[in-house]
Amino acid sequence: MWKLSATELLAGYKSGEISPVDVIKSVLQRSKELNPILNALYDIQEEKAIAEAIESEARWKAGQPKGPLDGVPAVVKDSIDVAGMRMFRGVKARYDIEPSTEDSPPAARLIEAGAIIFAKTTMPDMGFLGAGVSSFHGVTRNPWDTSLNTGGSSAGAGAAIASGMAPLAIGSDVGGSVRLPASHCGIVGLKPTAGVVPHLPYSRDRVVGPLTRTVEDAILLMSVIDGPDSRAFEKGANIPSQLDKLDLTGKKIGVLTDMGCGEKAQPEVEALVRKAASVFEELGAEVSDIKAPLDFSFLEDMRVYFSVKAGMERASLPQGRTRDVLDVVNAQCDSVEGIPATQYVMAASRFDKAQRLAAQMVDKYDFVLAPTMPMPNFGAEMAGANEDRPQDHVVFTALFNQTGQPAAVMPCGFVGTSPVGLQIISSLNKDTEILQACLSYAEATSYHYTFPTVA
Repeated sequence: MWKLSATELLAGYKSGEISPVDVIKSVLQRSKELNPILNALYDIQEEKAIAEAIESEARWKAGQPKGPLDGVPAVVKDSIDVAGMRMFRGVKARYDIEPSTEDSPPAARLIEAGAIIFAKTTMPDMGFLGAGVSSFHGVTRNPWDTSLNTGGSSAGAGAAIASGMAPLAIGSDVGGSVRLPASHCGIVGLKPTAGVVPHLPYSRDRVVGPLTRTVEDAILLMSVIDGPDSRAFEKGANIPSQLDKLDLTGKKIGVLTDMGCGEKAQPEVEALVRKAASVFEELGAEVSDIKAPLDFSFLEDMRVYFSVKAGMERASLPQGRTRDVLDVVNAQCDSVEGIPATQYVMAASRFDKAQRLAAQMVDKYDFVLAPTMPMPNFGAEMAGANEDRPQDHVVFTALFNQTGQPAAVMPCGFVGTSPVGLQIISSLNKDTEILQACLSYAEATSYHYTFPTVA
């Protein structure tokens, strides 16, 4: 039963053919078998999950489900508060932190909908890296090939979904942190438009989004976590729980394989992106290449911007433990320690210019197709594709957090043992259209998730 999607589980609950108790036991057993290998989950709360499943089963038998996800197992990223679970943000310095006392807005929506949050998922220190390494959690491994990285920072979420330890996960995305694990692990991910999913604490850089194995499950999960919350700044949205595929006839689609800075898409990755673009063309879209939108590099400016923010969080760690983070994080924080305010403001200004150019590029098209990152993958223990500049591989993802524009990832093939994800980007508030386009692509390619053999 751990293989079933959330949509399939709910159909089985409704018909009485599937028991939420049997499902949670199956998922927990799968987690017991694989988590020692993959290191994707922590705070697994078995007794509480089974008790909640028993209650869910009684509600379904009475024909009174609690909500649209009643009895569906789910996992939540370390950095998202869930009452009774500990939030380390991947940092060893927080080893003795007490459990959270309240649910963050997206976790609250899951619980209200009846989902069973039975564990939290691993992440790198402070979400600073696009990789599955952490001073507290250790190395999280890719279920397709345990020598490879899961991507980050929603590292454990990607590995858990891909391996069948849960059907639903919510992660957060600051520079690619939902989309990178989706690409690395061969699953579906969505970075929604900024403001669509309320969250706390508020950040202009971060959004919360789903990681699932099917587009239908991503739509269902978005329809739950986009609900409003009086505590949060973001307004939320109203995404339906089911959508029809999109008629792509006449849609204007651009293919982006070079940002004008950083590494271009490697040939094997570019070939898969272009193959995916040909599917959209066969469905009636007008497909053309996009000229590189930038004539300068934003990567160093981005590094300065996020390193200063990481340095601020490091300074807030318990006294005497401020250096109890990964060496690579310390090095990046140290590199901007005490920089002049003028240097920081100039970096932020150039970073802002890159964002505006990226936004203008996307708004010329109905959709932009791009790689999620230039290369297929890198080693499991690495902090990035280039460990001296561990954030450079987010060149195709990071700007769309700053512009606030939505972007989804769909699996589009493999290079060797590594999955590769196609990034589908659109203009602000076109989350529904992106999800519909994902449905169209999935149907046209007969997409069906096949589980890896974890060894």
